[in-house]
Amino acid sequence: MMEERLMKKHIISLAILLASGVSVFGQNTTYLSEIRITDRQVVKTSDRQVNVKMEVSLDELDIKRQHSLRVVPVILSADGTQKRELPPFVINGKVRDKVQQRMETLDGVSANPDAVVTVRRKNGSSQVLAYDASVPFQRWMIGGNIQLRGYVTGCALCDDGDETATTGDILPEMTPEYYSPVMKPKEEIVKRRSETRSARVQFRQNSSNIRPDYKNNRAELDSVRQSILLVKDNNDLTITGIYVTGYASPEGSFDYNMTLSERRAKSFTEYIKEDLKGIDPSVYHVDWKGEDWAGLREEVQKHPKLLKIDEVLNIIDNCGDDKDACEEQIKGLVPPEIYQRLLNEMYGPIRRNEYRVEYNVRHFSLEEGRQMIKTRPDLMSVSEIQQVADSYGKGSPEYVDCLMRGAKAYPNDVTAVNNAALALMEADRTDEAIRLLDNAPQAGELLNLKGVAYSKLGDYEQAEKAFSAAQSKGYTPAGENLTLLKKYAEYMAE
Repeated sequence: MMEERLMKKHIISLAILLASGVSVFGQNTTYLSEIRITDRQVVKTSDRQVNVKMEVSLDELDIKRQHSLRVVPVILSADGTQKRELPPFVINGKVRDKVQQRMETLDGVSANPDAVVTVRRKNGSSQVLAYDASVPFQRWMIGGNIQLRGYVTGCALCDDGDETATTGDILPEMTPEYYSPVMKPKEEIVKRRSETRSARVQFRQNSSNIRPDYKNNRAELDSVRQSILLVKDNNDLTITGIYVTGYASPEGSFDYNMTLSERRAKSFTEYIKEDLKGIDPSVYHVDWKGEDWAGLREEVQKHPKLLKIDEVLNIIDNCGDDKDACEEQIKGLVPPEIYQRLLNEMYGPIRRNEYRVEYNVRHFSLEEGRQMIKTRPDLMSVSEIQQVADSYGKGSPEYVDCLMRGAKAYPNDVTAVNNAALALMEADRTDEAIRLLDNAPQAGELLNLKGVAYSKLGDYEQAEKAFSAAQSKGYTPAGENLTLLKKYAEYMAE
């Protein structure tokens, strides 16, 4: 009891220096100023513990015979708001050590049950204390520091101390540098483009003659004319081909419908030639496909309330070479209203001519590109779009906007999507980058970038899936990224 009344607590923060033999205190004349820390090692173990090992040199410590120094290592967070004490180590003077040993012998209870090690100091001699202790890892410990706090007992007038010194980070921040490069677009020597549209010009039964005044034909033909003129009258474009393909619906015989689609495709082409005499006739090409069963399936799916729709789709999906037999199966469905609905609502849209206008686009200067990106990025090459974006400076709002316009114009171009997604991530718009990548081709490069994006958001499960998928596509860097991810996830795991 007398000793407890006389006990004066000392708390002194000790910076643990990595350099061997460097004194850790310079101001207070306390016992801790006479201790040197060497060979410090702080690591996270495989069982998610933080292990602290160090050698404590007592060579310069001259402790009074009746004193006991209890030293508690403390892990502090980088911001100083959180702490975790490790088990202490105890250094006794000669008399204090004998007293504690006597008490342990008589009472059978250790004087320092929580201490990693308790030693008696032999003043004036070379002496090293080996410390080895662990505590459960918590993420806040990353980048923190270790302090030693000393408590002296056995003296009545021990000086208080509140000096704090740190040695910098322990468990340094791990920032994986994933491979996710900006991709260099390939130059387009010739910028080839095309536009495909459908012309549903209506014909009288068994006729292939085009009647502009029949039903809605005038508006349909005007639309065709205007769409081609938009290309013809654009000085930036040169028409290289107009391809017309005719399709028919299944009613009637297969052979008849093949001939009918041919006659109607040719009739449609001749009408366009006559209507647009300024276009070289040699650019026109005509083809015909007859009955369009694939198109019919698409139309049927647009009518989910059609009676026995599953049976209709089954007939279409399992239709072999005998298309006329399939038509009869559909006709035979009960009630007859099923076929009438097909005939009246779903056959019409597949009786059509499709036309594709192919053209070349001239190359644009940087200044022209800056204007074109706002209206027709689809007429620019991905390389031209990248050049315009770069001219505004990487990371600028204009840079991101240009690349996003490029990705929208070329949603299936791996380079365009990759660079736009990277720009979004660098602008801290990673959620948008993931949405962009979700709708992009499942190419190895883009799956890899999706893994980087998910990792940035801290969703390691989705990141691992994306990296694994990219690796399965043969994208080798994704495997390296996956290894980095697993190391990082384990490093951060509590």
